[in-house]
Amino acid sequence: MQVHFISLGCDKNLVDGEVMLALLERGGHTITSDPLQADAVIINTCSFIQDATQEAIDTALEMSAYKTEGRCKALILTGCMAQRYRDEILGQMPEVDAIVGTGDFDAIEDVLARAYSGERVFHVTDKRSLTDSNILTQRVASTTRHYAYIKIAEGCDNRCTYCTIPSIRGSYVSRTMESLIKEASVLASSGVRELVLVAQDTASYGKDISGGDVTLAALLRKLSYIDGIERLRILYAYPENITDALIAEMASNPTTLNYIDIPMQHADDEVLRRMGRKSSRAALKKIVSDLRRAIPDICIRTTFITGFPGETQEQFENLMSFVSEMSFDKLGVFEYSQEEGTPAAAMPGQVPARVKAQRKDQLMSLQQDISRRKLASRVGQSLEAIVESFSPEEGFYIGRTYLDAPSVDGVILFKSPRKLRSGDIIRVRITGSSEYDLEGTAEYS
Repeated sequence: MQVHFISLGCDKNLVDGEVMLALLERGGHTITSDPLQADAVIINTCSFIQDATQEAIDTALEMSAYKTEGRCKALILTGCMAQRYRDEILGQMPEVDAIVGTGDFDAIEDVLARAYSGERVFHVTDKRSLTDSNILTQRVASTTRHYAYIKIAEGCDNRCTYCTIPSIRGSYVSRTMESLIKEASVLASSGVRELVLVAQDTASYGKDISGGDVTLAALLRKLSYIDGIERLRILYAYPENITDALIAEMASNPTTLNYIDIPMQHADDEVLRRMGRKSSRAALKKIVSDLRRAIPDICIRTTFITGFPGETQEQFENLMSFVSEMSFDKLGVFEYSQEEGTPAAAMPGQVPARVKAQRKDQLMSLQQDISRRKLASRVGQSLEAIVESFSPEEGFYIGRTYLDAPSVDGVILFKSPRKLRSGDIIRVRITGSSEYDLEGTAEYS
């Protein structure tokens, strides 16, 4: 059977999608990029915010057309939207032939067969994802083969008042270190050189495992011993869970990149309290200071939310002043999304959409100036870069330095007199910069 597979949403969802692709291929199915030729279409959905849910609905409706225009006989939804809105999909989306929950993707092949035969299948349970199963070591890469995301835990215990993830994916469950080392070894043997560690909160890794010796710092050390793994990158480390031991490991471990993503979400103490966050402005400043003291050239990425219920102009200005003072290397901004079932959705003082958007634009404009200045200071430096691709029209290579996580950050554009391959790691002399990207020339001794 030919299957067209679409993965929406975050990189954690992408990992689940890669596992499902491997299961389908092992079952004898062929993955096709052409939905017109597909016997079945599977959409791995996101439902973190309203826009993501709407994107999933729109994609499902778009793909349902191939049931009449093409040869598709089964349209299947998996992932967060399928888990969150199982009843609504059942009653309101007759175009959908099957749904599979976030903890049930090991059933994808069986569900596909049943849906293709004409049965309407709803396989959504409260089972947790197969965090320790050998199934996770088999994946079909959907990124370039020299880097991969590795999901070190499932679920979340932070219970932020705006977030739906705990209700969709459950409480925090760390994967065993053994399963992660096994998966990373398989990825390394397939050519992966950079591992990007992801979870809802990577810094909480191991806190649910008794013994105290299972930590993110210990995991980094173990992963760095794997032959072929040359770069380890940390995303989504909640600030209150960043320990001195983790900072020390990052500072001393040459495989761990001097990069960390810390979702802070705000910097006004009252807004943080209403968000259900465990940090304060002072605590956030201390974490940034501790990291920069231990690792002077560290790249710190963060995200913030504008327009949280009750956010006043003064509180927003507190956030702006914090961003200006901290001078983050990378920064993303989201407008608050009023998600049904969350405590924040029922809070008074919902901020108008226009104000949320204006504040987002103001914050991003500030960050653009900061980013432009910080990247300009890099001109004249020499940095290692991993090659992503080559642009034959422009005659330059596209790569990423340690400053750049895949998909969310910038790139470095550089010339090289020698032919390079995707995944090569070389040194590049920085010769120019823009708001988000660098330019350079490959260096050879």
